[in-house]
Amino acid sequence: MNKKTEILAPAGSPDALRAAVLCGADAVYFGVKEMNARRSAANFDYDEMDEAVRFCRLRGVKTYLTLNTLVSDGEIKTVYKIIERACAAGIDALILQDLAAVKIASAAAPGMALHASTQMSVQTLEGIKNLQELGFKRAVLPRELSKSETEYLCKNSPIELEAFVHGALCMSVSGQCLMSAVLGSRSGNRGACAQPCRLPFSAGAKGRCDLSLKDLSLLSHAKELSDMGVLSFKIEGRMKRPEYVAAAVTACRQALDGEIEEELKKDLQSIFSRTGFTDGYYTSSLGTDMFGTRRKEDVVSAAPILKKLETLYNKETPRTPISFFFTAYEGEKVSLSAKCGKISVFCESEHEVQKALNKPLTADSVKTQLSKTGGTAFFAEDIECDIDDGVNVPVSVINALRRDVLSAAEGKLSAPNIKKCNEINFEYKRHRAFAPYLVCRFKTEEQIPDDLGSVKEIILPADSIKTRFDSSAQLPRGIFGGYEKISKKLADLKSRGVKKVWAGGLDGIAAAKANGLDFAAGFGTNIFNTLSAEEYKNLGAKKILLSPEFTLSQIKDIGGDIPRGIFAYGRLPLMLTRNCPQKNVKSCAECKKHGRLVDRKDVTFPIECDGTCSEILNSRPIYMADRLGEIKNADFLLLYFTDESKEEAQKIINAYKIGKKPDGEFTRGLLYRGVE
Repeated sequence: MNKKTEILAPAGSPDALRAAVLCGADAVYFGVKEMNARRSAANFDYDEMDEAVRFCRLRGVKTYLTLNTLVSDGEIKTVYKIIERACAAGIDALILQDLAAVKIASAAAPGMALHASTQMSVQTLEGIKNLQELGFKRAVLPRELSKSETEYLCKNSPIELEAFVHGALCMSVSGQCLMSAVLGSRSGNRGACAQPCRLPFSAGAKGRCDLSLKDLSLLSHAKELSDMGVLSFKIEGRMKRPEYVAAAVTACRQALDGEIEEELKKDLQSIFSRTGFTDGYYTSSLGTDMFGTRRKEDVVSAAPILKKLETLYNKETPRTPISFFFTAYEGEKVSLSAKCGKISVFCESEHEVQKALNKPLTADSVKTQLSKTGGTAFFAEDIECDIDDGVNVPVSVINALRRDVLSAAEGKLSAPNIKKCNEINFEYKRHRAFAPYLVCRFKTEEQIPDDLGSVKEIILPADSIKTRFDSSAQLPRGIFGGYEKISKKLADLKSRGVKKVWAGGLDGIAAAKANGLDFAAGFGTNIFNTLSAEEYKNLGAKKILLSPEFTLSQIKDIGGDIPRGIFAYGRLPLMLTRNCPQKNVKSCAECKKHGRLVDRKDVTFPIECDGTCSEILNSRPIYMADRLGEIKNADFLLLYFTDESKEEAQKIINAYKIGKKPDGEFTRGLLYRGVE
């Protein structure tokens, strides 16, 4: 039997949480002041979190705490503290991204449900199975899935699935964006995204915003998604005001019940949209119609309806059923008991039941008083009375008993479901690395120079390996519905001599393991701390690439014994997207898998496509050949060649052999300035 579809609402503040619950949300998600992917939201302090959980438990609403951000070594103890407080408050589940947080939560709070954030970039059934092995109860699906891909995952997933149905839509695949970090030193992976993609970036005519997508809305597909087996409908919006949350929750509830009222549809678009909504990924209608911006007229249209939308949540509609049993026996004290779910309450008045002088007490009159639960979360589902004939009880006594019983029931229901939290050890082994060796990634075999010298490993995209079977195969970060194709490709490459895979996430790791190939945790795995490095080793990784968001100082302190490397040369991939901005001006046949974006300052960013996803590359390459002595604790340096010729690649490799100063434009990436 299908479970009821959960409406999961954002709560960026206590007011937004109240709006969500009073409008009918079944669950809410929110963060504390630290370690969540919406650090700019108001968020909750610990006392507010405790109160939020009590408020929600009383109304049968679940609470999910967001810890969906990358964690540094210095923040590990903070993560533990947050999990400890979440256990004490009775939080129902944690939403996680970093494998370090997963490890901590699993060890410290084995009774806590874990939900895999969409920031983990899991796109395939095999990746979801990896999540299950890691201890996850639920996975949040990528926003970029088509209808058929969603349906396949729902049909076969071993764990619960949650899908975004309304709210902001990032151009980048979640967890695969470095644009804010590189262009503004504010990390989207750490909850501080500055949204530079909403600025003018043009794939054609100047002044366009070819990275700015309309907001997502799948509410017209609500029944279809529910029938597929999507257990939870997630609304994005922790940065939004309570009126937005109220409108979105109400619309979602109406969509599941039948159809959204036309007036509410208009209000929802007025309160926040970017020239309307899109369902382009779901319907496989990629292209120009998915793009939009927040115009002045969109902002102005929101103001008049704010007061109207407040009415959606300014009064509580009782949603917690309670059953009463009232007794009044002559010569005995009046009593009232109640049952609500698994809890029972009994209260007895000091008033002794007397014979009626005039009008005797009736069951109907008692039911009238006990039904007056207004202002509380309760409604009287059933009322039973056992009353002696010809007796009377003052109305004031009945009302006082009702208030006492409801108060006692409220106390029991809202009491936290405290989960056990174990102490864990935060000590790590130090790592020692000396002169790092070179690992070179080439886009094609034709780029590979004749004199590789001290290059220890060559990496090529799996589809680019034609004759160089001594190379390692790089898997795409965007796999989505292409897992079977990639798995077959790996089987073929293995038969021809390929022995190692570079995977960009759990999907690629699954493909490597299924084909019995060694693998490295490569670009896209976002390894930002010692504990996650060790967790990738436990998954079977032979080496890891550290996050490009690290500084040299931070790299020096990463412990553990798994070999690790850094992105030391090349155009850093800033964004992975399934909706290529180049499609706004050219067909795929015209583009030939190469395009470009130009920003408002006339800086050019190359675009490369693999047929499934496009990568937007940085305008300038990282260059560190003249700073090799400053790189500590790295076992290898990754030289990442994209558009370089064979001759240019040879010059760069030679430069890294001798420590040559750079020629032309370059960047040091984030190795010195780091990220917020």
